[in-house]
Amino acid sequence: MTLGEDGAFHGMAAGAVFIDNTTASAAIARELTQAAANGSFGFLDAPVSGGQAGAENGALTVMVGGDEATFEKARPVIDCYAKMVGLMGPAGAGQLTKMVNQIAIAGLVQGLAEAINFAQKSGLDVEKVIGVISKGAAQSWQMENRWQTMNADEYEHGFAVDWMRKDLAICLDAARESGAHLPVTALVDQFYSEIQTMGGNRWDSSSLLKRLQHADRR
Repeated sequence: MTLGEDGAFHGMAAGAVFIDNTTASAAIARELTQAAANGSFGFLDAPVSGGQAGAENGALTVMVGGDEATFEKARPVIDCYAKMVGLMGPAGAGQLTKMVNQIAIAGLVQGLAEAINFAQKSGLDVEKVIGVISKGAAQSWQMENRWQTMNADEYEHGFAVDWMRKDLAICLDAARESGAHLPVTALVDQFYSEIQTMGGNRWDSSSLLKRLQHADRR
């Protein structure tokens, strides 16, 4: 898709900048950076966060890896679809930052799923509970944007489980290379594999609650 005679790099002009908003490994980002340099154009690994709504509203968070001159050249374009953009370091740093993002999300969503499941099982009014705790230390983007659909058993509103597992596999591979220990991430990845066996490949990542409810019924 990128390299080769029919790849996207084939049509790049000298001095242009290729902005890659996909999520991949840092090694791939570094390989593409070198290939771009060989073709006399720039490359930025610039994965995003913010979901479909962020993309539609031009409000994505963009994590960029590359050299500063290339970044400054491309920034006016990135600003058109980003509410937050940062140069995180050299080639690969954008992808590594996206891994940090996905690691954080995995634990947050699992915690939110357990919290909502507990509230439901305890006979609490979930709306009232979230209304209170979302103003304190438990607040998060996931809570603000996903609790209602989770509570309503709706999972068609965000990042698909298949995509999340792909991203977490990248995180876990990178962690093995760096020696980082990711016990919660590895556990949540297995929870997502269980959701896949339930047929939830295209459910959004907040479907961790549905897994808990399914387990409770067994």
